[in-house]
Amino acid sequence: MTTQDYYAVLGVQRNVTPEDIKKAYRKLALQYHPDRNPGDKGAEEKFKEASEAYQVLSDPEKRQLYDRYGMEGLKGAGYQGFGAAADIFSTFGDLFEDLLGFGPRRRSASRVQQGPDLRYDVSMAFLDACLGKELDIEFDRPELCQSCSGTGGKDGARPSRCTTCQGRGQVLRTQGFLTVGTTCPKCRGEGLIITTPCPTCQGEGRVMAKRHVHVKIPAGVDNGSRLRLQGEGGEGGHGGPPGDLYVFIQVEPHEFFQREDNNIICEIPLSFVQVALGADINVPTLDGKRTLTIPPGTQSGEVFMLRGEGIRNLRGYGRGDQYVRVVVRTPTNLTPRQEELLREFEAASNGTSDEKSEKGFLWNFWQKISS
Repeated sequence: MTTQDYYAVLGVQRNVTPEDIKKAYRKLALQYHPDRNPGDKGAEEKFKEASEAYQVLSDPEKRQLYDRYGMEGLKGAGYQGFGAAADIFSTFGDLFEDLLGFGPRRRSASRVQQGPDLRYDVSMAFLDACLGKELDIEFDRPELCQSCSGTGGKDGARPSRCTTCQGRGQVLRTQGFLTVGTTCPKCRGEGLIITTPCPTCQGEGRVMAKRHVHVKIPAGVDNGSRLRLQGEGGEGGHGGPPGDLYVFIQVEPHEFFQREDNNIICEIPLSFVQVALGADINVPTLDGKRTLTIPPGTQSGEVFMLRGEGIRNLRGYGRGDQYVRVVVRTPTNLTPRQEELLREFEAASNGTSDEKSEKGFLWNFWQKISS
């Protein structure tokens, strides 16, 4: 343990913030790191002093104890300081890698790894997407190998230390005054290797297996909707948590209904007599038939609304509406009697207000384009 004042070692004031302490330590660590000063015992001592100061001052409890009672307070609490530089690396391995970009950070095959997320695509009929549906899906996902219990070794044998990197997970190479660590090519950064792989999983520790899941598709899903099934993805490595399964929805088009947000749009073909005289018609909806009253004199293209007959909001409140557009069908293949009646109707309509207005409009139109 150093006898120097920790604040003086880092070159900061006693009222300095934790962020400034970290910045000061980073600067000194870069300057005196052993990889930058190979064989320099003085630099190694300064590096150890700076790391010891940082360990105390970056810990709120240790810093408070040091500020009140100094070194004696730390000794009374059982703190003995650092030993060799390896102790510093084991304590601040992550800090060196994140802040300095190098350092002999050890990897371990026991390091937990979260399982991969998976994707499953579902094609649904239009009405099923609007009303909701439950279905069972089957997919492949990586699961723990039962033959080796996930170790990757034959008969459950544990991995051994990598001889290339000596278990560090990194291969150190000197470039000028810097020693740069790169991922070990033999163990791929794990620090451990499997000498006799499990024949079932080929040393991976996981195998692909069929998985059956019951899925509840809520009412109101649309093209591109995504459902997340937590924990149904691939199993994690080394005891890590599983990933998630994402179910993507593709909705098939409908022959009668169209969707616009949460509203339903449809077209109803009606005869000339129905729109002229008015009629009560049955309109298909998501929940069955509804009666819609067509008033006399309805024009082709007019739209009527059935309130609350649309799609349920995916978040669980309210429904959209259904819009019904009237399309008048022009009769074809008329019988002689039908033609006779229509001509009588046309003759009877001559002179009516509607007929006059139509003739007046056409006369004005032809006058404009011919002048």
